[in-house]
Amino acid sequence: MVANRRTPARSTAAGRTWRQAEPAPVVVISGGEDLLADRAVRRIGTQLRQADPGVTVTTVAAAGYEPGQLSTLTSPSLFGEPRMVVITGLAEGNDAALADVDAYLKNNDPDPDVTVVLVHSGGAKGKKVIQRAVDAGAPSVHVPVIKRDTDRLALVAEEFTDAGRRISTRAAQSLVDAFGSDLRELAASCAQLIADVDGDVDEDDVRRYYGGRAEATGFEVADAVATRDRARAMLALRRALDTGVDPIPLVAAIASRLRLLAKVSAVSGSGAQVAAEIGAAPWMVDKARRELRAWTPAELGEAIIVLAEVDVALKGGVEVAGVVRGASADHTFTLERMVRATTAPRRSAG
Repeated sequence: MVANRRTPARSTAAGRTWRQAEPAPVVVISGGEDLLADRAVRRIGTQLRQADPGVTVTTVAAAGYEPGQLSTLTSPSLFGEPRMVVITGLAEGNDAALADVDAYLKNNDPDPDVTVVLVHSGGAKGKKVIQRAVDAGAPSVHVPVIKRDTDRLALVAEEFTDAGRRISTRAAQSLVDAFGSDLRELAASCAQLIADVDGDVDEDDVRRYYGGRAEATGFEVADAVATRDRARAMLALRRALDTGVDPIPLVAAIASRLRLLAKVSAVSGSGAQVAAEIGAAPWMVDKARRELRAWTPAELGEAIIVLAEVDVALKGGVEVAGVVRGASADHTFTLERMVRATTAPRRSAG
């Protein structure tokens, strides 16, 4: 089971985590993970409401900002109620938004009842304004895009920990397999399981709620290809295509799995050591090592090349060595040829 304890949140070199977001006259939230940015904003708002239920919260999109809005929203109030003003999308902000935020930051006497939250997803535009806020002492909350499965698994564990619940490692991995590309859906699936399932959540619970989704994302096909089980891979492929799965993410799921095998094969050490080196869970390394018995290094390399060529062909209609026929052709034929090519009987290593 994933333990119902959490490692205390630690500030990163770039700033605080979303769990450390706190009210201040100006708060900067930077990074491309929208879900975590929203949570940081919500956490600040919750703390302000706990201090004063009468706080008003106003959100303004920087792309549609009108000149003078920030000044109006932060001007002293007749009744002195606390206010929170959130400026979102500063990376896409118009000139008026950036100019008004810059002018506000130069004000040496901000209203103590006002909290201004500046949200910037990254990129050059608006970066100078954000940096000026940080240099002036504004706390910085960093919400980088979550790219690694280990970080997605940690998010799942934290969702259950926050609710005082537990989820097995295999169940958590199944959720990541099904929803990992969409963090909001991943978090929503955790919330549904927490609400609907009594007690600890295991893999059977995930399969009962989201089994069709997990299969349709291509991970069942990837499992079969990784073990070079052609019959199971073909059956899983046809089932996935019958549910209307997009071939491109399906190929990406298989390619990701084979790249994991390549990474594991290139690193020596215990499962835990290899996992730390490549950014995977130890059980995933152990599973990959079992799957590697079905491959020679040359075959694995060739399969990864085939998948890369198929990906390019599906996106651009390029014909590749008779394996695919182009983006406008029958995807079923293309993908079946791909599965046959990657699950051919193992050749002798010698």
